[in-house]
Amino acid sequence: AHTVITSSALNKANSSQEVFFEVDLPKTAFITNFSMSIEGQTYTGEVKEKEKAKKQYQKAVSTGQTAGLVKASGRKMEKFTVSVNIAANSNVTFILTHEELLQRKLGQYEIMTRVKPKQLVQHFEIVADIYEPQGIAFLEAYGTFISNELLPLVEKTVSDKKAHISFCPTLDQQRKCLGCEGTLIDGDFFIKYDVNRAETIGDIQIVNGYFVHFFAPSDLPRVPKNVVFVIDRSGSMSGIKMKQTKEAMLAILNDLAEDDYFGIVLFDSSISTWKESLTKATKENVSKAQQFIQGITVSGTTNINDAVMKAVDMIMKGKRDKKVPERSVSMVILMTDGMPNSGESSVPQIQENVLLAMGGNMTLFCLGFGDDVDYSFLDVMSRQNKGLARRIYEGSDATVQLQGFYEEVASPLLSEVDLRYPDNLVNSLTTSHYKQLFNGSEIVVAGRLTDYSLDNFLVEVFAHGYEEDFIIKGQASAQEWDILYPEQEYIFGDYTERLWAYLTIQELLSKRSEKGNATAQALEMSLQYSFVTPLTSMVVTKPETDEEPEGPLIADKLTEGITSGVSYLTLDGDPHFMIELPEQEDALCFNIDDRPGTIFNLVRDQLAGILVNGQTIGDKKVAPDGKVNTYFGRFGIVHQGLGVRLEVTTHDITVSQDGKQAKLFCMDLQVTKDRSLTVTLRDSVRFVVILHKVWKQHPYHQDYLGFYTLDSHLLSPSVHGLLGQFYHGVQFEVKDMRPGEVPEKPDATMLVKGQELTVTRGWQRDFRWDVKNGENIPCWFIHSNGNGLIDGNHTDYIMSGLFKTV
Repeated sequence: AHTVITSSALNKANSSQEVFFEVDLPKTAFITNFSMSIEGQTYTGEVKEKEKAKKQYQKAVSTGQTAGLVKASGRKMEKFTVSVNIAANSNVTFILTHEELLQRKLGQYEIMTRVKPKQLVQHFEIVADIYEPQGIAFLEAYGTFISNELLPLVEKTVSDKKAHISFCPTLDQQRKCLGCEGTLIDGDFFIKYDVNRAETIGDIQIVNGYFVHFFAPSDLPRVPKNVVFVIDRSGSMSGIKMKQTKEAMLAILNDLAEDDYFGIVLFDSSISTWKESLTKATKENVSKAQQFIQGITVSGTTNINDAVMKAVDMIMKGKRDKKVPERSVSMVILMTDGMPNSGESSVPQIQENVLLAMGGNMTLFCLGFGDDVDYSFLDVMSRQNKGLARRIYEGSDATVQLQGFYEEVASPLLSEVDLRYPDNLVNSLTTSHYKQLFNGSEIVVAGRLTDYSLDNFLVEVFAHGYEEDFIIKGQASAQEWDILYPEQEYIFGDYTERLWAYLTIQELLSKRSEKGNATAQALEMSLQYSFVTPLTSMVVTKPETDEEPEGPLIADKLTEGITSGVSYLTLDGDPHFMIELPEQEDALCFNIDDRPGTIFNLVRDQLAGILVNGQTIGDKKVAPDGKVNTYFGRFGIVHQGLGVRLEVTTHDITVSQDGKQAKLFCMDLQVTKDRSLTVTLRDSVRFVVILHKVWKQHPYHQDYLGFYTLDSHLLSPSVHGLLGQFYHGVQFEVKDMRPGEVPEKPDATMLVKGQELTVTRGWQRDFRWDVKNGENIPCWFIHSNGNGLIDGNHTDYIMSGLFKTV
């Protein structure tokens, strides 16, 4: 799919104004081009190595120029945003191009376009052209925002191999009501279709020395499966997560076929099973398993290693005892929301253990709940075992997400699928062996031909089917796309080569942790084909104006589970600030010691209009050693643009809007019985406040609060505050490690922000995944109230009130 998004804007004001261009694009897409045309002058993006782009950005910031880093993500989409100053009565045209391989799921391809103009648009149109040499089997197009009145405007013309879809509402048709300025256009536009599939070798397209093979045979009988569901029941799964997991599992068990075998493993710090061995999915057994699922209770920590090992043992025992059908497909489906923090907790060791235990005999699918899960750990472990990971987003539809994923893998058609091409004619082949092919999906293989004049070549597919081996052979021939579709040469001229490059880069990126040269190859190809990937950035040098010099814009690609340059900030304890830096695989921590009652600015983002202040409390009385312990006991959170204030204390949660009781349309609050409050600010960051309860009769201590940030990458580059200044990371180097005052806590010298600091290795408790017990995180402790690490002095952050900025 080759998508071009164009937006033109005219500044009708008498002075220069900032113009914004904001686009949501699919996470699986690569941006390939971006340009801005201002008064006849075009500024085009250039794809560079990420580090070079970052240096260009930092140089612009250090010289006082404005610059923007563009990176934000959602469920299926990521956000591209750019702003530029436009002179009075001038116009600008933005053009963004991205490319992606449409993945066939549940028997169809889907193209989704997010449409949120936020205003009436003079010339609005969505136009799509589809070309499919196999022929179009069905096609539908609709929008979540399209009412019965707008439905006739969705025009579809479908012939055998072509389709044309358009949606072009006039200004008046866009209006919410007669004469008002509000727009109806706000939502997602979908095109769903599939192609005709004959019982042949599939569709092979050869253009300009590159080929792509689409393989999705029809009318094959399903293969029985052996599946073990491994379900996290640790404390963090309490409440809505477990409720939705139970609902989904009840439906999934109902969908098992009678010739399937299944098992259920539950885990927290300990492991338990429904039955010790795999069980045939008879109606009676399914009914009993459903009763077992309904009785699950939650508590404890997270022992992922032993849980997956138990599932593997159950499958291997079923095979050894010849209890399961010989021609069956085996899989483990792991559902978790946390980090391994019980039993074996080393991520690389767990991955190694699982890989050795599975031994290529089964597939692992990992479903990660919410944003706290270590998604990259699950992603790598799934891929190592020929499966995939999927993030399950917290929301009312999590049950549907779980069921939807299961439907994708519920009906295996073939196993050990091997696609073969002539060795003497093909090189640089993408993955051509697949563990399984599921009903409604598709295998795509691409490669480079050594003989450009090739007219046809032999293709063979070998696999294990339901009752016998599946073998099919066929001839492929080159297509003259430029002759078939002369007007679409801009797509078809080199599309097979670009699709081959797209797949190759995706595969190299997935092997970065395994192969040393995979990163270098992926970078080289990303630059060669101008793809914005996790290794590259697109740099656009914005035009300077008389009023304000402008620096470069940098567009980055986010990878699911890897948030480049983003740190995780926590505030908990006495009061301990901790900065976790995934890129550097390390953490920093520091204390702020001041008198009880002091109010500090923690987060201030003027662009996003977000403010967070916190007030300290002390112990009930001074301890015999004279030390005054302080904690945070009160937080004030402000969304300035909407005038919403939230005050959280150890006793109360109070929300007001412009001094009145708030309507929570811009702020979502979720309180769980584990005493945590999640605050979601619309289209922005989420904060979690944890209440730590202390024994009421304790002679000194009292209840206090912890503060955690999720989605910090959604804050702007200008965010600041005691916590905020670290949201986009901090570079440091540690050297000269030496014994400290305490044997297990060595000292070292840290180079940070141009200074040398003496730091001490220690631990800080992180309660994100286990509210009750917490998890020990090793960190470098910076002494003297964080001096040298924080900007300025800690007293610079003292505020006069909980909702004040000074």
